[in-house]
Amino acid sequence: MAQDRRPSLLRRASKRDGVDLDAARIAEGMAYLRNRGRDTLRDRLHRVRMSVGLAVQAGLAAALAWIVSYRILNNPQPVFAPISAVGTLAASVGQRLRRTFELIVGVAVGVFLGDGLILLLGTGGWQLGVVVTAAILLTLFFGGSVAVVIQAAATAVLIVTLSPSTQNLEIPRFIDAAVGGGIALLVTAILLPLNPLRVINRAARPALELLADQLDNTAQALRERDRDRARRAMERLRENKEELAAFTEAIEGAKETSTLSPARWHRRNELTHYAQAADPIDRAMRNSGTLIRRSVTLIEDEEAVPGPMPDAVGHLAESVRLLRHEFSVGAEPQRARERSLRAVSEAGRAYGEGVGFSGSVVIAQVRTTASDLMVASGVSQEEANRLVRRAFGSPEKEQEAEAESSAGPRPPTAPALG
Repeated sequence: MAQDRRPSLLRRASKRDGVDLDAARIAEGMAYLRNRGRDTLRDRLHRVRMSVGLAVQAGLAAALAWIVSYRILNNPQPVFAPISAVGTLAASVGQRLRRTFELIVGVAVGVFLGDGLILLLGTGGWQLGVVVTAAILLTLFFGGSVAVVIQAAATAVLIVTLSPSTQNLEIPRFIDAAVGGGIALLVTAILLPLNPLRVINRAARPALELLADQLDNTAQALRERDRDRARRAMERLRENKEELAAFTEAIEGAKETSTLSPARWHRRNELTHYAQAADPIDRAMRNSGTLIRRSVTLIEDEEAVPGPMPDAVGHLAESVRLLRHEFSVGAEPQRARERSLRAVSEAGRAYGEGVGFSGSVVIAQVRTTASDLMVASGVSQEEANRLVRRAFGSPEKEQEAEAESSAGPRPPTAPALG
């Protein structure tokens, strides 16, 4: 009887008047899990596409370094040259020329200390510890970077451990470092230079899509007064550090490629837009974070949400997407600018209909973010501010908005959310 009764109790608990109360919640949870799986797979595939060029460059550089060291320089054990080549290419994109120099300096310090202390102390376990400690402290004392410290310590280890069995190791180690670093630069600049614009476009997509998607989610949350949705958008935007770092690194790498590679010199002018856009896009991320956080407070406090306010946030999202698209095709971002000004215009209408304190901060952040996007599109800061003021509305409304936003804590600048 207990077994027969239990299913009916479950059915009664989950249904009221024939309606399954749990179905919607379960369906929402399953949809989230399916979307999370797709997003994870998409992110992994994107990382692979972003790294395939670097992987091919590293493989080619390692092979060439081995061939040069073994076939041309008659090194019977060409280990260090391929390692140096891969180490140079594994450096932060945009710093490979510097990494090659640091590689050679680090090797010099390691060889000097290794040989010097071997003559004084001999070889053994505790001698190895002394040599590595001295190499690290000496390079740090002279202001060496992490790369120099690592190379100095690693070379000192090799000198101390291999010297008893391998004679005259110092000169080949120097040569291998120079060969590996030089071939890495040769591959990067001449043999297999990456398309700098393609690299940047791929890196920009996650950062800008993240910003656009969370602004869209916030606009919908304001329309539906959905606090949880706005809070999820705020938390997701806080995870922007990885996307922004990849975008910034791609810009630095593109600059390096266009400088070193004759085949990419004609791309220098095209890279100017992206190079100038990095900082204002970062500011747009920060100000959008404040916008979303205040939207959560606005909903919690049950402040008024004028109809144009969600539309203003939605126009910001579309402006971000248009900016990415027009940059990727090399077009003047006129449509992105127009949509940013439309967002400001809607914000002006929302302010005219009446907003509370948090609402006034949201309006101020719409204007500030729109200004950031205008600057990212290539407009000067002064011109962007002038256009934003004009799009907002009448001088009286402009003065009221300025006074309202300055009455409390100033919202346009905010600590980094990433």
